[in-house]
Amino acid sequence: MELPDVQSTTPDVRINLTRVGVKNVKKLVEVSRPGKRPVIFISNFDVFVDLPGSLKGANLSRNFEVIDEVLQEAIDGKVSEIEELCSVVARKLLDHHEYAERTEVLMRSEFMVRRETPVSKTSCHEVVKVHARAVARRNGHHPIIRKSIGAEVTGMTACPCAQDIMKDHAVHVMQDLGIEQEKITAFFEEVPMATHNQRGRGFLCIETDDDQHVSLETIIKVLKDSMSASIFELLKRGDENYVVMQAHRNPRFVEDCVREMARHVVARFSDLPGDSMILIRQTNEESIHQHDAYAERKATLAELIAELNGD
Repeated sequence: MELPDVQSTTPDVRINLTRVGVKNVKKLVEVSRPGKRPVIFISNFDVFVDLPGSLKGANLSRNFEVIDEVLQEAIDGKVSEIEELCSVVARKLLDHHEYAERTEVLMRSEFMVRRETPVSKTSCHEVVKVHARAVARRNGHHPIIRKSIGAEVTGMTACPCAQDIMKDHAVHVMQDLGIEQEKITAFFEEVPMATHNQRGRGFLCIETDDDQHVSLETIIKVLKDSMSASIFELLKRGDENYVVMQAHRNPRFVEDCVREMARHVVARFSDLPGDSMILIRQTNEESIHQHDAYAERKATLAELIAELNGD
């Protein structure tokens, strides 16, 4: 006996719905890499389609079927990037939901990055948060797809303002002790002054057309290079000295971090189309205040290039 299809009936209130779907679908995602071990992501998916006012509901079981189908393709090596994985899911959702004009896939993941400390070369790991998204819009036989890939990385920042105040105080103390100015200058060239620190959380996301490639590894490197210093799960004494000295030789405000990210994005992703959308965020958890410092910039790549060129 054929069971009734309640979702296909007409609803009592006939209005279109922008997003219908499932959230927090937990999956283990394995993405193969040529010549390397596969990358394993612990992921949460949000999957949506739009729904016309003529239908009571969407067939949500199709969403799970599509996700599992594409995850198997990734294991088999047919999908090599997680943002590509999202775009494949978004495209297949249009095939499985013939009434939908728009599909959207969000993926929030965590994966382990193997690191090496700067001095002792001790092996350790770091957890990186990865965000991917794809939106597909029906356009005949060739849907229009925009995809994005982003990451959040934790690092360290040192406050330039407090450091300058401390340096000014130290200069006066050294002058009162009769130390020559030449020696004072030489001292500060070797030993940066103390300041208060923050644990910084940098976020960078780049949205492009489906045929473009954005390296997740490069995004992570941009984030690390934009703060005062990288941090590590495990540090020997030599490593600790290196990290602290690097941070205090490279003090940055939260605003500096965002501007550094923008500069690195333009330098390393200049081959992307000008309409690529760039979202940059930095949050610094203050050590001497009870609040966090925050800065953000959202712009196209073309807009960032123009500003950095002085246009």
